[in-house]
Amino acid sequence: MSTKGSISFREGFHLYFQELLNDEPNSVFLELQNPKEYRIEKETFGGTVRETIMVEIASRDFDKMAIDWIIKRKLQGSVGGPVGAEWGSTDCPWD
Repeated sequence: MSTKGSISFREGFHLYFQELLNDEPNSVFLELQNPKEYRIEKETFGGTVRETIMVEIASRDFDKMAIDWIIKRKLQGSVGGPVGAEWGSTDCPWD
């Protein structure tokens, strides 16, 4: 049995992982509702099939997803700035 563990959401998108009993998630999922543009391409080269999905995401939505991802994964120290004042920190003046 699994359920969606939300990382970031807003009208139009949901970034989440599948919560499984006693398992650490290895993947994340991104659902987009009514994207402005999307394209699915499939090409074969040298007997190898390559599939590509391209989706347009609004900058403000991607900013929210990126910040929420950094907070979820506790990566604040990896994005620079003074230690203790990173996004998601209790000392962060921008939260």
